[in-house]
Amino acid sequence: MSEVRLDGKTAIVTGAGNGLGRSHAHLLASLGANVVVNDLGCSVDGSGNSTSAAETVVAEIKEAGGNAVANTDSITDRAAVPNIIKTALDTFGGLHILVNNAGILRDKSLKKMTDAEWDAVIDTHLTGSYNVTKAAWPILREQNYGRIVITASGSGMFGNFGQTNYGAAKAGLIGFAKALAAEGAKNNVKTNILCPAAASRMTENLMPGQMLDKIKPEAVSPIVAYMCTEEISTSGAIFEAGAGNFSHANWARGKIYKTPNESGVATVDEIAAHFDEIIDMSDATVLDNPAAAMGAFMS
Repeated sequence: MSEVRLDGKTAIVTGAGNGLGRSHAHLLASLGANVVVNDLGCSVDGSGNSTSAAETVVAEIKEAGGNAVANTDSITDRAAVPNIIKTALDTFGGLHILVNNAGILRDKSLKKMTDAEWDAVIDTHLTGSYNVTKAAWPILREQNYGRIVITASGSGMFGNFGQTNYGAAKAGLIGFAKALAAEGAKNNVKTNILCPAAASRMTENLMPGQMLDKIKPEAVSPIVAYMCTEEISTSGAIFEAGAGNFSHANWARGKIYKTPNESGVATVDEIAAHFDEIIDMSDATVLDNPAAAMGAFMS
């Protein structure tokens, strides 16, 4: 039995009917957590719905000796989202952990993308995570305990061709999570960020089979589970995980070029002349909060 346990804790995992969410739900349950398996049962692009996905995972967890209940409310339906929280409270008597995992893909180049394809991805990833977190937030703050995991992506950190909608949503989630970390600090509500590399319905057509075989969802879930523990020390941190590899990522700044002009206003010619110096990252400084980021500019 694992020394790290989640006994007595109740977790909601959104999008837990398949892939990463299913893996997270299984691992959290195996560590003693009660799990609300939330999944609308839709396709990868967000269309359709079915109760079977969530119910299947719940049956698997119970067969393995864990505690779980299914919920099929959509995270994009703001009127229905409180029922996800109610499911946790009514079934298990509390809520301590929220893993925002649900997502869809509508990949298109910007030239070909429709407004509907943009809206669907933003609504599911960014607004959907907001909806569920907003509903859970008062409970976590009032009990002075909470653990939130926000699922972002390398597409949000670096961008990716054909994913302006997905990249924008995931970048937004990083900012959302870092703000939550600051707002929840005094109430012991810690929010951390996952950027996973894992085989799933969302990635099966984006990567070759050999690569997919190496990036199983189960290889990502351990750090998610640790982010849900009392022991986790970080909040607002970005963790990359995949194929058994784990790392902490953060923003960094290269050497600062300061204009000699007393007015503080550089000329465009001056920027051109010093551009290589401005983009030089050979001696970068890691930044982990707004005060540190602004300090060098305000000094």
